Amino acid sequence: MGMNTKKRSFVLLGCFLLLLSCYSFSQQVQQWNRFEVAIKHAYSGNSFTEVKLSATFTHKDTSYSVDGFYDGDNTFKIRFMPEKTGIWQYTTYSNIKQLNNKKGSFECVTATGTNHGIVRVSNTYGFKYADGKQYYPVGTTAYAWNHMGKQLQQTTLQTLKNSAFNKLRMCVSSKDYNLVKEEPEIYPFIAKGTAKDAAGKTIKVWDLTTFNTEFFSVLEKQIEELDALGIEVDLILFHPYDKGRWGFDSLPMDVNFRYIKYIVARLGAFHNEWWSIANEWDLVKYKTHDDWIALSKAVSQADPYHHLISIHGSTAKYIEYWQPYFTHVSIQDEGPVMNGGGAVILRNVYNKPIIYDEVGYEGNLTSRWGRYSPEEMTYLMWMGAIGGTYVTHGESYMFKDGTDTIFWAKGGTFKGTSWKRAGFLKKIMEEAPGPLEPSDVSRDFKTASGGSGHYIIYFGKEITENWVFNLPQRNASFGRLLTGKKFKVEIIDTWDMTITPVVGVFETDMVEDYRLYDKQRKNIWLPLKPYLALRIIEIAK
Repeated sequence: MGMNTKKRSFVLLGCFLLLLSCYSFSQQVQQWNRFEVAIKHAYSGNSFTEVKLSATFTHKDTSYSVDGFYDGDNTFKIRFMPEKTGIWQYTTYSNIKQLNNKKGSFECVTATGTNHGIVRVSNTYGFKYADGKQYYPVGTTAYAWNHMGKQLQQTTLQTLKNSAFNKLRMCVSSKDYNLVKEEPEIYPFIAKGTAKDAAGKTIKVWDLTTFNTEFFSVLEKQIEELDALGIEVDLILFHPYDKGRWGFDSLPMDVNFRYIKYIVARLGAFHNEWWSIANEWDLVKYKTHDDWIALSKAVSQADPYHHLISIHGSTAKYIEYWQPYFTHVSIQDEGPVMNGGGAVILRNVYNKPIIYDEVGYEGNLTSRWGRYSPEEMTYLMWMGAIGGTYVTHGESYMFKDGTDTIFWAKGGTFKGTSWKRAGFLKKIMEEAPGPLEPSDVSRDFKTASGGSGHYIIYFGKEITENWVFNLPQRNASFGRLLTGKKFKVEIIDTWDMTITPVVGVFETDMVEDYRLYDKQRKNIWLPLKPYLALRIIEIAK
């Protein structure tokens, strides 16, 4: 080898090593999973309030700006959720020299297995995963399960694993309520001492400039555990059930904004995470309506991935859900569910997916909101589905001396039976070509279309001996039903969770008052019981 050749080799090697010093291509991350940059630096001041850190991630013509955060132990982190496959490059930006202008890259590879990506709004009223798979929110509620003891947490996860639920409402901070009084082991802030409140009670005094990184690490692990079960986390950022015990409901607005920025930076790269700005926002006496709007905007602006965002009020308390920073409607109101036409009105007013996150709960409490029978809870879930909306389940059974576990509050095990019916309803929805929507929005509140040639008729509490085959001419957004179409029919017992085929074929022929009847006017004999439905499917020619 000649001298010039050797020189060229050394030059090329030097360039290669220089390139490696700036970029690392070793790591692969699936779509919608998390890539993490961790930088060690011992900062002498307050790492939460004084250090600014972000990174720009680029992929061809796509660019994201992502905030970083301090994770304790002299470690600063930036997390990123890539949506496109291929090579991503990043550069960090900071007011601290040691954190600034760090460069690198990674490869995003195609998602596999149960990783379907982030859930987004689809076709105005429904949801889909990022990979196109339809998502039907069949959720339940366990507000403070994540603050209970380790054994109870594991029991809760096992209970959810044995269910069909794919969404869970839970709070960041614990609740002080007559049904959940347990003191959390850890808190979102670091305590700097104690003091006496106006009543002489000893309370913790928080350092509101310092987040408890251990608290958020535990929360992240819980979100990961739920992701492994295929469950979306509807994470409640604020709620009124503090009542001065910890003071997290009365934090100054600057602290609230800093909390939002921090939690979005930490959790925004989790694909199974939703933002619920508040539970019963209007009952938090320390915040105004304008405060809630400002906080909602802050979450939306801080989240580069645009996770689902909503806010939940007390009974029949609505807010400006039509604003663009809310992706869907999360409400506490059973009225529109009990009245089939109410769901149609809400859909038309907001033009967004409607989730009744609280309609009351199956249970045996003295309070009216916590004493639905299993049948009533199941009925409400089906009424919501037929209206093209979604009803969140909850269970509030109390036994013995009032000290045992209530799932709605603490998790644990289900004592009721409607949770099984929620799974059956989910199966019925998933077997349709698409999301259910009212077939004839102004006249027929029993019939829903799940695609062209696919109908569900729900009789609810009505007991009908026989039903004459007939369908509305209007077929939601799928075009008008025509004569000469042949159908098969199945009887669905929504309580016993059975599906029974009806013998024979039905053919549309006669038109009467905007409805199409079977050409022979055939009828179907039904069991004399409530909570029945019919599934009517067109037979392909």
